[in-house]
Parts: sequence; structure tokens; C-alpha cells
Amino acid sequence: SMPSEMLMKIFSYLDAASLLSVGCVNKRLYHLANDNRIWLKIYSRCFPPKTTIWNMKSEQTATLSLCCATLRDRNPGYWKKEYIFKQIGVVKTRVMQLIKPVDPYTGLPCKNKEAMKASGLSWIIVLKDKNGKEHVVEKSNLSFKDTSVTILWYSTNWPCLDILSTLKLFGVTPLLPDQSRSASKNGPRRRSLVAEYHLANLTTSSVAVGADKLVHLFSLNPGLLVGLWKEENEIAFVMASLHYHQLLERSTLGSATVQYAFPPNQPVLDDIDPEYGLHDYSLHLDIHSRSCTYLSGTFKSLFCRKSDIANGYLRLTVVSLKDSTKHMPLAGTLGLSWETDVFKGNVKNCCVMDGTLLDETGKPFWCFSAPVYMELYSRASGLYDYMGPLYTTDYVDSEGKVCVELVWWEETKTYFIVNLVLYISTEKVNNWFGTNY
Repeated sequence: SMPSEMLMKIFSYLDAASLLSVGCVNKRLYHLANDNRIWLKIYSRCFPPKTTIWNMKSEQTATLSLCCATLRDRNPGYWKKEYIFKQIGVVKTRVMQLIKPVDPYTGLPCKNKEAMKASGLSWIIVLKDKNGKEHVVEKSNLSFKDTSVTILWYSTNWPCLDILSTLKLFGVTPLLPDQSRSASKNGPRRRSLVAEYHLANLTTSSVAVGADKLVHLFSLNPGLLVGLWKEENEIAFVMASLHYHQLLERSTLGSATVQYAFPPNQPVLDDIDPEYGLHDYSLHLDIHSRSCTYLSGTFKSLFCRKSDIANGYLRLTVVSLKDSTKHMPLAGTLGLSWETDVFKGNVKNCCVMDGTLLDETGKPFWCFSAPVYMELYSRASGLYDYMGPLYTTDYVDSEGKVCVELVWWEETKTYFIVNLVLYISTEKVNNWFGTNY
């Protein structure tokens, strides 16, 4: 029942974040909080026009007349949008400056962590039940590695697994990035859809990764790990592994319903000849848990001839059984650590694998980050240098697959990678180069 004039007077004292929050109450307050006069004052205070000292009076007069004209000509909410776009543009410029320096080994920006902090980026998961109700889980722990970030969510009141249909992973950024430090989780923010997963029949439709005394681990592609309590078969925690490559784009440039679509690659002239095959590629491989790194290495001068193409894949041999000089040890005892509000644990023979394959120009060609597990292989290793059992671990997605063989050396209590082969989908290669392999 309060008159609009009185409400407008009150709104004129509010800051931008408060105005955006008030606009979410109802339609009437939304329209009043869109008033161009209020938002033009906020815009002018934050982005003042350039003036000169000796011509201040005439400048102010011109600015006043200009403001009156812009208020008459602009639709309601115009200056609010201009203010938001300008604020986002300032932060975007700052982020672009941070991600310009590139690591020659990974082909990725050197300051990804600083860029994400500057943008105010965080991640949430939204669980949707079969009745359409959404459950938002905010609390998370972050672990940064050379080429990826691992995010762990845990809660004491997860919804019942039997009623859940989907899980959506969102990147969340403040609508007004300059106020990200003081903004609460209820402040104005925007969501960008990173990935969507189906949870119906989770234990049968996903890949069982491993277990300890308390939880079972199940993996969903891409890069999601769900831990279920053994006794109750309910969610204990959710862990996501996100590769830095294109992470900022996926987490900030998409909408709340549609993922960001990346532009097609522009191949160099040398890549249009399918007879020559792939050449001078390099792979950066990280194997880690949340708390420690077991392997971080770069393999250069990888190549694939046309004879290495079969069954819809191009084969790149990284480590061969025959060449023992390239066999690589894993440091430490392999295991994936997890935690909740009350319990902690470690699932043996599980880890996170990050792969970054660069083409001959040093551009990231295929990237992934995902939980993997090791299985005991029935075949003997056949390597006289290593008398222990042979293990295998694999990763597969729509663009390729990785096959790894490891030998356990009892004498040093160490795993050695003795065979590592990449299989790249011909469809992926054809789309990347615009040719036909």
C-alpha cells in the first residue's frame, strides 16, 4: 500500500546489489527497481565521465542535458543492464590478462587459479527429484592441481537417492563481480550449466570405481564421482574433477539451461593432408588424489601414421613395454581420499587422472579429468625387470580412450607405468582438422 513515490525515494538510497534483490520480490517492485534515474546515478558514480578542470561547469551542464535525453529515450531497465554489462566487462578484462601467459608443457594458462578467483567463480550442484523439486548443495572444498580442480561437496541432509532423477553441475559467478567479496550466497548471481548427469538407477547405470569400509564409489562421465554409504545406500559425498581447459568458458559463458558451445578449430595448412598423419604431439599426464600427486610428466614427439588407424581410432603410443627407459614410477601409495562432516576415508587403488594432449602447434587437442581405478590383470607381466603382478586402468569418453598398464614392484613398494596408449576417435580428428582420416 506504500505509494510508488515513497518507494522510489527509499530505493534511491540502495546500492546495486540491494536493488537487484528487491527486484526479485514481486512484479511491482521489479518495475520500480528498474527505474533509469536510479540506475543512471549508480552508473555515473561507478563510471564517471571524463572531464577537464578548466571546463567543468560547461561539461556538467552538457552532461545534465544529455542525461535528461537518455532518460526519455531509453526503455526501463536500460541503465541497469548497462551497469551490469560494464561491471562484467571490467572483470572479464582482468581475467583475460591473467590467462594470457601459457605454460609450454601443458598448453594451459599459468594463472588459472588467480583468474577464477578474480571472476568470483564457484561451483554448486543441483539435485532434482522425480517431483521436480530442486535441492541445492553449496558447501564445497576445492583442491587445485597443475591442470585441474577437484571439488568435493558433502552435507548432513542429502535427499533420498531413490527419489532423485538428475544432478546438474553449475558454475556460479556474482552478477556484480566487483562486489564478490561481500556477496552472500543469496546475493545476485548467475548460473552456467557445466554438465548434467542422470541418477536414476545409479548403481547399475554408472561405473563402480571402488570401496572402503564405509562407502562405495560410482563414476559418471564426465568427471563425476558419487560416494554412497554402504549400509544405507544413500549419498555420502559428491566429487567432481574439472580440467582447466575451457573451464572458465563452460563455467561462465553458458546459460542456466544450455551448455556453452565452443567455436570450431581453425586447422593449420599442414594438417589438411591425412596421409601424413598426426605428428609432433605431446601429452601432459597427472595422476593424483585430492591431497597428493602420484605422477606429473610430459611426453613429447608423439606421432601416428596412417597404418596406426583402425576401428575408428588413431593410436598414439606414449610408453611401450619394449622401451624400459620410458617406464615411470608412481610416487606414494595410490588411493582416493574423501571426507564428510564426520567421517574421512581413503579408497585404495583409485585416483584422478588428468590428460592434456597438445597438437603440433601446442594447442590443447583433447583434455580430460576423471576418477579411475586399477584392476588386477590376469595375464602375467612378462617383464623380467618387474616380478610383481600386472594392473590395468582405463579412461573412455566420446573423443578417445586411454589404456594404461602398471606393474607392482614389491621390492620398492612402487607401481611402474610400463604401457600407455592413447586412442583418439577419428570423428574427433576429422572435426578438429576439417579433413577425413
